[in-house]
Amino acid sequence: MTNLEARPTETVSRAGGPSGDVQLLEPRDVPLGGVRAMTVRRTLPSRARSLVGAFCFLDHYGPDDVAATGGMDVPPHPHTGLQTVTWLFEGEVLHQDATGAVQAVRPGQLNLMTAGHGVCHSEESLRGGGLEPDGGATAGAPSGRLHGVQLWTALPDGARAGAPAFQHVADPPLVEHDGARVRVVMGSLLGVTSPAHAATPLVAAQLDVPAGARVVLPVDPAFEHAVLVDDGDVRLQGTDVPRAWLAYVAPGRERLVLEVGDAPARLVLLGGVPFVEPVLMWWNFVGRTHEEVVRAREQWQAALAGDPEGLARFGRVPGYPGPALPAPVLPAVRLRPRERPRA
Repeated sequence: MTNLEARPTETVSRAGGPSGDVQLLEPRDVPLGGVRAMTVRRTLPSRARSLVGAFCFLDHYGPDDVAATGGMDVPPHPHTGLQTVTWLFEGEVLHQDATGAVQAVRPGQLNLMTAGHGVCHSEESLRGGGLEPDGGATAGAPSGRLHGVQLWTALPDGARAGAPAFQHVADPPLVEHDGARVRVVMGSLLGVTSPAHAATPLVAAQLDVPAGARVVLPVDPAFEHAVLVDDGDVRLQGTDVPRAWLAYVAPGRERLVLEVGDAPARLVLLGGVPFVEPVLMWWNFVGRTHEEVVRAREQWQAALAGDPEGLARFGRVPGYPGPALPAPVLPAVRLRPRERPRA
């Protein structure tokens, strides 16, 4: 998924702890373009916190009636220095990228794209609920509902200049714990490990928790963690967490205590070793310096014009029925590292 803000703000992220036991991060609404835009709720990056482990971006969307809004239709756009993590609760999304990957993702599955030095991709709600034999979307209008999360992870210096790659995990491991069903999307938790590739120590999981349950979740004390509440009344470490908010806990905890109210709850757990490298984010580029971001933008714009050097870096998405997204105009000032505000 792309950041479609016309004036994206640079975000420089560094590792650091919260001021209290649980830090609550309020979502902000961001429309994904167009008159009937699907609106997402963004909690990372925020003014209060930019990173949880290597996770540097979190959009939470739906349930969205795609017949009314058109659903997701994100034209080809570039990425550098990150992984995109697509995880659905409802619906179907077709991913196509410059590595040649054409892959639908459905609830309980993972699409993971590693941008490395550079790649471009598109994402769109499936039309008519299926794929043509050649892998393209079927004709007709999108239908059904769309509901899920889109995450980015920042790649460390040892991986961010590598070749792009794509991985589809059809059946991430599922385990039951304290009555909850826990799907381990990335990393390891509760004795099981996802086959998804991660460049830094991290974890991502979906928890479906029955009404009235109390879940004591053993976690890696070297990790910082955060819990996104998709649905239900939830308390984390004794703190009420509103729906669609993200609750952060610093490293040092060997267990997280989750308590659920009178209705079932669905949660997304994120975590990882604090990411100590500076992360400069602008639009869809993750780099380290102003010069890196400027160069990536120049090469993407060149790729749109058919320049061989730009195409060598980002490639093309041949299966998308429309033009690629041009990059926004850079701000008139230098993109400068900024310390993260702390609550």
